[in-house]
Amino acid sequence: MPISLKKYDCIIKIDHIWLSNYAVSFLLILILNFVLPRMMPGDPLHAIYGEEALIAMTPEMEAEIIKRFALDQPWHAQLLTYIVALLRGDLGYSYYYRTGVSDVIISFLPWTLLLTGLAFIISSCIGVVLGIESGYRRGSKLDGCMLSGMMFLGGMPDFFIGIVLLLLFGVSLGWAPLGGAMSPYAGHDGIDLVLDLAHHLVLPLISLVLVQLAPTYLLTRNAMLTTLRARFIMTAKATGLKEGAIRYRHAGRNSLLPVVTAMGMRVPNMITGALFLEIVFSYPGVGTLLNTALSARDYPLIQGVLLIVTVTVLVTNFLVDMTYVRLDPRVRYAR
Repeated sequence: MPISLKKYDCIIKIDHIWLSNYAVSFLLILILNFVLPRMMPGDPLHAIYGEEALIAMTPEMEAEIIKRFALDQPWHAQLLTYIVALLRGDLGYSYYYRTGVSDVIISFLPWTLLLTGLAFIISSCIGVVLGIESGYRRGSKLDGCMLSGMMFLGGMPDFFIGIVLLLLFGVSLGWAPLGGAMSPYAGHDGIDLVLDLAHHLVLPLISLVLVQLAPTYLLTRNAMLTTLRARFIMTAKATGLKEGAIRYRHAGRNSLLPVVTAMGMRVPNMITGALFLEIVFSYPGVGTLLNTALSARDYPLIQGVLLIVTVTVLVTNFLVDMTYVRLDPRVRYAR
């Protein structure tokens, strides 16, 4: 019993260390997001909102913003006000959309989550399966074709694949819409609405999946080649197990550990790729919103978008760490 209690104390201690690391990272992100605009020349209001916004603001609006975010107070008071506002979900005021930044981001964020979430799941599943099959058939024609194709896809920029697919299937063949997330003023509902959304989503989704497919495939294939040389695989073959069981249950499962780690590192690249592809396809996600904010120099909106993106990456990496521990409990004690 004492040994068991010591074991669980170690597990709780490791989990607390992980949580504290992520808490520190989150705090640093908040501080950077607060400090960087205020390090610019001029008073905080000009630094955060820019000259263009202040031209369009009325004196009453300026006074309200100064009071709302304590911009006439010392930095420690502004930081406290900033954190309290974040806890309330207040990311500032977008002068371009003339509403709160939180409300603007919430209206655009679901489209990006839909695109990146589906692309992440599909590219991970297909990449892992293709990597396992290719690694198990190393040296075959199928392996050579898949390896060449993935190397070709992996060398292409995110937006280039989107442009090619848009020109081919949208402009030349007319099979897909040229932009948007749904047909305007169509009045669809039920299954018709779902089909319309899927029709607009298919090209951006395929583009992002093709871009993200190669890294998962290559890493899984390399991990399979290493795992297949392990002694337990030779033992599994000697016991007469079926090839499918050896390929997936033994070799494939033990090849997933580095792949899961790489998935967390892929999230920032996937989000960046989605931002560019949303601009290419005029998809109403965070990428299109960020492009609009940059064009309008809506600094609070830019800050809000970047904060949401960085926090999303942080949360995803945390979930990947937890998944990694589930796959290989030895990681708890190694740390």
